[in-house]
Amino acid sequence: MQEREQIIHALLDFGEEFLISGAEISRVEDTMNRIGMAFGAQKMNVFVITSHIIVTISWPDGASLTETRRIRRDTDNDFVKLEELNALSRRFCASPFSIHEFGQRLSRIRGIHSSRRDVLFGSVLVAFSFALFFGGNIADAVAAGAVAVFIFWMQTYIQPICLNTISFTCSASFLSGFLISLLTFLLPFLHRDKILIGDIMLLVPGIMFTNAFREVLLGDTISGVLRLLEAVLLAAAMALGIMAAMWLAGQLF
Repeated sequence: MQEREQIIHALLDFGEEFLISGAEISRVEDTMNRIGMAFGAQKMNVFVITSHIIVTISWPDGASLTETRRIRRDTDNDFVKLEELNALSRRFCASPFSIHEFGQRLSRIRGIHSSRRDVLFGSVLVAFSFALFFGGNIADAVAAGAVAVFIFWMQTYIQPICLNTISFTCSASFLSGFLISLLTFLLPFLHRDKILIGDIMLLVPGIMFTNAFREVLLGDTISGVLRLLEAVLLAAAMALGIMAAMWLAGQLF
């Protein structure tokens, strides 16, 4: 019985990490089903939404275990971790190993974190590129990259102390929008709209929108609608922050 409890706990740990790393709902459910069957289950029932996982395992002797897991962590779309988790599931299903080894490998993957240097470089590159793409000049792109460093700093040190992602998005949009307005006031040759477009791309919930529509099309309507609602709220918070920053800048400058 103790080993079976360890198995269901490991399954919930895997499912939670898989979900918050950016996997779609159907993929989380299918992978958890396959891992449970590889552990020796006779039947698996897995129900996943963006904030909850419910697992029921039925064993060949007729015994069943059911557990739920409340997901409170935000999705961070870590594709490196997602690839590692997917590789772990494939290796385990092809050649099952002990629950102890499975837990050790899962713990190692959970400890993987993207390099801050890589994230910073990516943020600057995205802001720089989009500012150019939407018609800005080199000066606008450099300014967008500089503001991207500020946004990265907020994501690293301010986001962990915010109540939720929506409050952080609104705050980050306001502060970055005000900083851009200040830069364009001090340096009139800069174009505020081009810099704003480049930096807004760092806060737009594009992947969330895409996954929401994909889940609805795959039949996971509840999760799709929940993701879509969250994406709309994030977009509204971002727009509100930018509008407030531009209004305040207009009053001050």
